[in-house]
Amino acid sequence: MSASGANLVSFVAIGVLVGCGVTLLLERSLIRVLLGIVMAGNGVNLLIIFGGRSGRAPVVGVPGTGAMSDALPQAMVLTAIVITFGFTAFLLAISYRSWYLTGDDDVPDDLEDQQIVRRAAAKEVSTADLSDERADSDSEQVDAPAPRRPHRGEGPE
Repeated sequence: MSASGANLVSFVAIGVLVGCGVTLLLERSLIRVLLGIVMAGNGVNLLIIFGGRSGRAPVVGVPGTGAMSDALPQAMVLTAIVITFGFTAFLLAISYRSWYLTGDDDVPDDLEDQQIVRRAAAKEVSTADLSDERADSDSEQVDAPAPRRPHRGEGPE
């Protein structure tokens, strides 16, 4: 086992981070979603770092370009850290606002979701798409034609 390279324990830890992050992303609580984004982001960042070539610092003047590390994964991870930080701050503000207004940070069901659950429990069929009329005859379904722009020389005289 090399001290500077990736090993099986590193990749198992990355898999656990990403797996726990995705599991938390599927929860209803915004704080758990926030923790899931942070965990999954850290796991992906570690995966990108371990995917790069390890070596000496990429400094001009250091002999032997084959011994230098690849700077692109480091730059990508730095960018991902900044994006994750901004998204974390945004989601934290949204969850605080939700907690301030409603007293909890759970995401409620939509009215449509509740109707779908109620119809599924009653084994009803929605009649929204069972109509025999064409979309052309329904004025709400057909967009008005766009006005035609005159070509050069066709304008008002």
